[in-house]
Amino acid sequence: MTPDFLVKVTGGTPLSGRYQVQGSKNIALHLYAAAMLADAPVTLHNAPAIVDTGACARILQHTGMGADFDGDTFTTGPARQVCPVIHPVIGHRVRTTAVLAAAVLARTGMVSFPYPGGDAFCPRVIDRHLAAMQAAGADVITSDSGVRAFTGTHGVRPFTVDVNTPYGPSLGATVTAMLLAARAEGTSLITSPSIEPEVTETARFLSHRGVGIAFDAGSLTVSGTDFISGGAFTIAGDRIEAATVAMAAAATGGNVILDGINLYDLPEGLTIPLAKAGLTLHQAVGHRMQEAVDVISGPLTAIETQTGPHPGLPTDTAPQLAAMLTQAQGASLLRERIYPQRDTHVNPLQAFGASIHSTGSLIQISGRTPLRAAEVEAADIRAVTALLIAALAADGTSTIRGLHHLRRGYGHLLDGLATLGADISTEPEDEET
Repeated sequence: MTPDFLVKVTGGTPLSGRYQVQGSKNIALHLYAAAMLADAPVTLHNAPAIVDTGACARILQHTGMGADFDGDTFTTGPARQVCPVIHPVIGHRVRTTAVLAAAVLARTGMVSFPYPGGDAFCPRVIDRHLAAMQAAGADVITSDSGVRAFTGTHGVRPFTVDVNTPYGPSLGATVTAMLLAARAEGTSLITSPSIEPEVTETARFLSHRGVGIAFDAGSLTVSGTDFISGGAFTIAGDRIEAATVAMAAAATGGNVILDGINLYDLPEGLTIPLAKAGLTLHQAVGHRMQEAVDVISGPLTAIETQTGPHPGLPTDTAPQLAAMLTQAQGASLLRERIYPQRDTHVNPLQAFGASIHSTGSLIQISGRTPLRAAEVEAADIRAVTALLIAALAADGTSTIRGLHHLRRGYGHLLDGLATLGADISTEPEDEET
């Protein structure tokens, strides 16, 4: 097994300069699954160079598909004969396992897959995914080791399914249902669908390949087809990475330009709280006349906000926002509305001296708090970026463990922060630590 690395960060330097935002991790992972439906080669440009991209390539290869990633472009080719098994080990390392399984089920009428992996900041069930498979005509059998689903010779059929949960529409289950419906000849109805960019971009991809897709008030209609074309598609910029870098700059009192993303790619649920906190965001012109966002930070002010479905505050930006708000004057309140709880970053931030506490879904932050260097370990992707932000704002040199989480979601964040002036280095982690 490849040894993990730890990060050393010496804080106190305002970040300044240009940062190239990668292709969206979360959108890409769902597009890799959607590409499995195509009957011709697919080329996905601007794919992020992250661990999860490599994992998905290997999962597709295990099913018999052609799949390759060259550092920017993810290409696929249809399998002559599909192996209806999601790799039991690699599949357990990514969050979109059930979505990938839905694509295989839609193609072959059967699939075996492990339970999803990914971040473990709270229990994340797949009941809505399984409900979509059952609605499409599959018998679903669960066990301790994973799930088996099979439709028999009739294949997937048109269906109606509700993908709502007590915490709002399920993003992943919406895509699962959409992929199943894309191969079901006839019209399927998905009620209470998510409208997150991961969903709308997957819908746009499928629409360009010949699948009939229409959003209506509270529903999504999919007209399936027995042939889905290939072709090229460009993955949108990563709004979560853009927000992460913007908040890192603000926490250090710096200003940055984010290349590769538009201001309208950032939802109002993110831009409005950032503006209230003291960040000014402008649409700018990036390299080669591409889109960019200019981020100017001022004195930070406490805010009250909550995560929510698009266009609300993305839950994947909440830990980073909490870290930034430790440098804001006053008492801030952040409420988590997507998951029952998301607070794996709270205790490590306290190690930096932050005045932050969580009670259920509510996180309270009192600032402005001078942060001091700390030795901490991250438990998930977004928690590690929150700790990076704290380390960049802290006095002294901090050590952060859990870099493998970072590599799952960010392809060049550390190098990019270094180009903005951050004092960052990595070294192999001692096996005994």
